Amino acid sequence: MGAESVGPLVVGVDSSTQSTKALVVDASTGEVLARGQAPHTVDGTAGKESDPRQWWRALGEALAQCGPAARQASAVSVAGQQHGLVTLDAAGEPVRPALLWNDVRPARESEQLIADGGGPAAWAERIGSVPGPAFTVAKWAWLRAHEPAAAAATAAVRLPHDYLVQRLTGQPVTDRGDASGTGWWSSTTGAYDPEVLERVGLAPAMLPRVALPGEAAGTVRTDELPLPHGALVAAGTGDNMAAALGLGLRPGQPVLSLGTSGTVYAVSTRRPADPTGTVAGFADARGDWLPLACTLNCTLAVDRVAALLGRDREAVEPGGDAVLLPFLDGERTPNLPHASGLLHGLRHDTTAGQLLQAAYDGAVFALLRALDELPGTDAAPGAPLLLIGGGARGDAWRETVRRLSGRPVVVPDADELAALGAAAQAAGLLLEEDPAAVARRWGTARGAEYPAREQDTATWGRLTATLSNAASLWGS
Repeated sequence: MGAESVGPLVVGVDSSTQSTKALVVDASTGEVLARGQAPHTVDGTAGKESDPRQWWRALGEALAQCGPAARQASAVSVAGQQHGLVTLDAAGEPVRPALLWNDVRPARESEQLIADGGGPAAWAERIGSVPGPAFTVAKWAWLRAHEPAAAAATAAVRLPHDYLVQRLTGQPVTDRGDASGTGWWSSTTGAYDPEVLERVGLAPAMLPRVALPGEAAGTVRTDELPLPHGALVAAGTGDNMAAALGLGLRPGQPVLSLGTSGTVYAVSTRRPADPTGTVAGFADARGDWLPLACTLNCTLAVDRVAALLGRDREAVEPGGDAVLLPFLDGERTPNLPHASGLLHGLRHDTTAGQLLQAAYDGAVFALLRALDELPGTDAAPGAPLLLIGGGARGDAWRETVRRLSGRPVVVPDADELAALGAAAQAAGLLLEEDPAAVARRWGTARGAEYPAREQDTATWGRLTATLSNAASLWGS
């Protein structure tokens, strides 16, 4: 331990799309004493799939990199990528690779579920969200339709973080935050919805217990990982809920996250129910709500455009009238699952740097449009945007957000916020405190401040017009 460390120690885990990260943190001070990271692979041949067993192996590798500190931890929490469909057989082994959040193959099943459930408004009121292709319920419906043998062999359904918690503790447990992204957990009742489960042929016994905020999932019962046997294991949560904990968010503070996906969210004390489906009415990990909008195409899409142009990702240039909508994987917000990238307004004098800037503009535009729909953030329209995720460290991303939003921006010094949020949840469980208050004591949201600049309304107008006119190209 460092000179100022007083313990106890906790471990926060972030099992994301591409890697698992582990942090060993002093629960009293927030000091990160050790860290580790191990990669995942994603099979993108047909959809987006990963073998859950590699997440477990990656967790072991990340913890091993943390050295002796991990073996001194008193509590552990796991945050994981949302929505993924993990199907387990009677022995607890994966039936097939997990369908990930960014797999858009269930688009048809999503449309059918929405229609059968009485339309978007009925879903928003009953469940809290309209189940787009990303939602677990649509993925389960797709599996039943396209791989009935795999569905029949499934004895248990889990989310990615649930799978890891179960292997840690031997207990089938989830939390309200991650459960709210399934489409079969109702924000109205705070429980699984029997009508939705019956509609998709899913028995309640196949699902994990939903722990209450602040409740433990169990204790470490495995000897496969370098963790103390008997250490407390928190219920864990989804990665976005964990990042909100990691920032110690108070209601109304808007967050814009730039990662593989882009997200905008804020904590709300009011249950959200957006009938358009733009805003998902997620629960948070504490007892409040986390209205959130997510785009599929963010940093990876812009990096792909940079690679096609043969330019460094920061080599943007101002000017030009080109519009680029980088919907390379289809898109979730706006809901255009069959969309592809679109370039409009190309001229003889358009430069490669301007095209790259247009890709940034298109990705940020989709997020800022969604931010305008979040409930509770209109109370202080001049409040700074908290900019997080891998892209937040890039000048081009930050300046694009400032230029298109016209708002001040704060980039927290702390990174790996989902893992930090998981650590705060573990510390809250151990110390019997509010995990968001723990994170605020750690000072995780402090960082560089950038003042507002004049909003680029001309670029905003071009993007709005292009998106509106192009929707018919993608059949939406």
